[in-house]
Amino acid sequence: MAFNPKKKTSNIILLIASFVIVSLILWNTNSFFKKFKEEERLKMEIWATAQSELLQSSEDRDLGNLHVTIFQNNTSSPMILVNNDGSIKVNNMPAELSQDTLYIKKKIKQFQGENTPVSIDYKGEHLATLYYGNSEVLNKLKYYPIALMLIIFLFGAVIFFFFKTNKASEQNKLWAGMAKETAHQIGTPLTSLLGWNELLKTEKINPDITKEIEKDISRLQTITDRFSKIGSLPILESHNIVVETKNAYDYLKLRSSKLIQFSFDSKVENLPVQLNRSLYNWTIENLVKNGIDAMRGKGNIAIEIVPDGNYVNIMVSDTGHGIAKSDFQTIFNPGFTSKKRGWGLGLSLVKRIVEEYHNGKIKVLSSSKEGTIMQISLKVNL
Repeated sequence: MAFNPKKKTSNIILLIASFVIVSLILWNTNSFFKKFKEEERLKMEIWATAQSELLQSSEDRDLGNLHVTIFQNNTSSPMILVNNDGSIKVNNMPAELSQDTLYIKKKIKQFQGENTPVSIDYKGEHLATLYYGNSEVLNKLKYYPIALMLIIFLFGAVIFFFFKTNKASEQNKLWAGMAKETAHQIGTPLTSLLGWNELLKTEKINPDITKEIEKDISRLQTITDRFSKIGSLPILESHNIVVETKNAYDYLKLRSSKLIQFSFDSKVENLPVQLNRSLYNWTIENLVKNGIDAMRGKGNIAIEIVPDGNYVNIMVSDTGHGIAKSDFQTIFNPGFTSKKRGWGLGLSLVKRIVEEYHNGKIKVLSSSKEGTIMQISLKVNL
């Protein structure tokens, strides 16, 4: 896929713009919160000052009038008025709780944390202390930035997963299209080769030659069939997993270097599994070829089949250089390759064949400098 610098630049600009907008919203919300809090504080101080003036014009220092004037003018902020004589009056709070000493002490401590208490004095003499908490509106406003950030995060997550899914869908369509086009392109000369081979049979030539040509044609037909199935749901039929794995194993063994030592071991002789034979054989071939590449053409390849409850595990091991633990998941991504040459599609196709088409699992069971074990898990027909 070609690199598009304009698209990358536009994405960066969009990201910066989103960050700036979010920052401005949070800054504006925080400023409004502080301003609202200051206004509530100013109201309390004005009421306290008004009561001081009221006391200066009256010889009655009973703070009952003070309570009525201050408290009746506020219907939102919870308040506790502690008189100099120790008496307590509350507003915008349950009246019956004013006699609960522990509750009042707890609330006073809470209010002190939210706002600085207002001291009410008369001619230098302390008469009362007003403790008040944040109003319900202010409390809601305080949590607004958190709610806003959560909404933005969820919105961003939805957009991210949408584009990720969309991108994956586009990639799948691209690979499927390329696979089908490859199958189509191979099909044309393959038909011609079949005709030429039939013509050769009528000539006086060594029949072994036409037999070998037929083997190569058959192999090309198998490859064409595999590519044609990519992108469409293949038909699964019940097959003996041991026999099918052994067939793929024998095919590669006969066509590999004598420097490669092959071994095959199965704990059972017959184990039925829903398979598409062509695609499953392709999977085994890909794993074995990757192992041979990792060993640089010299080493041991082992295939082991082990029943595991309702599943069967097929392990393909090699004595190659191993895979870094950080790459255990990455190796299955399209385009990932450790080779100097290659498209990095082999293991991606293997994962798709195993997990999407056969509802199985594939993973790196273990890997070190001594070699790697790849494991396929498929459900057994019971």
